[in-house]
Amino acid sequence: MPAWLLQREPSEPPGRALRRLVQHERGLMVPGVFNPLVGLIAARLGFRALYFSGAAYSASQALPDLGLFTLTELVQAVRPICRATGLPLIVDADTGFGEALNVVAAVEQLEHAGAAAIQIEDQQMPKRCGHLSGKVVVDAEEMARKVAAAARARRDLLIVARTDARATHGFDEAVRRARLYVEAGADIVFPEALESEEEFEAFARAVDVPLLANMTEFGKTPYIPARRFAEWGYRIVIFPVTTLRIAARAVEEALVALRDTGTQQGLLDRMQSRQELYDLIGYEEYERLDQEVARWRSGA
Repeated sequence: MPAWLLQREPSEPPGRALRRLVQHERGLMVPGVFNPLVGLIAARLGFRALYFSGAAYSASQALPDLGLFTLTELVQAVRPICRATGLPLIVDADTGFGEALNVVAAVEQLEHAGAAAIQIEDQQMPKRCGHLSGKVVVDAEEMARKVAAAARARRDLLIVARTDARATHGFDEAVRRARLYVEAGADIVFPEALESEEEFEAFARAVDVPLLANMTEFGKTPYIPARRFAEWGYRIVIFPVTTLRIAARAVEEALVALRDTGTQQGLLDRMQSRQELYDLIGYEEYERLDQEVARWRSGA
């Protein structure tokens, strides 16, 4: 029986594993996963780190990306993904659920749940999707205090500091804030919603710290391959909502077909089979464990 049957224990603390990846990789592709099953699929396909998007989680709860979920709900959503995959998980914690002390609580609880990194941003609440207009950012010093509090509270967890200042104050202010957040203790900087390849390249030249690029869909950023980010020195490229958008469209199309035809038979070739699903979740291993326990109880 594998040791990871009920929980896939990482071989090292998740924060250390992610730090090692960041130190040795460029253009590391990190898909967004919004539940444990999607996380397992990503792990099976060879992805080495995962991203938990606040926007995707909000949408999965039929909520807009306005910071409406609680820290408790976030922790409860993150824990089973860490349990199921054993991969380093970067967790989007929006604005940190309050002031510096609230950020301390978020760091402690998310690290205990198995997160490898916590991402906080410098928006004012209620926050907005980083690629929408109408954002408002807090004073840079206020965000820096949150970053410092997070760095003080963590054990191995990495701190990802996101700045949304490009849209509100321009490129130069985004660079200034990034440097300030690094001074406060950020391990990785996430410049949100840059608008061209030239801006991404210039940001990498200006900020000497591991950088994260956001390749979300339908936003202000053009579609740039991960290999280009690697050439500029970006360590991580996230695809935060891709899997959710694909899944939601597939479900919609399936329900339309079911409604219109009265049967799912025409959809079978687009489904994961029963055996494929069981193989993914390790169904037979659970049955084997149950049988071993039953034999022990009977004295066999």
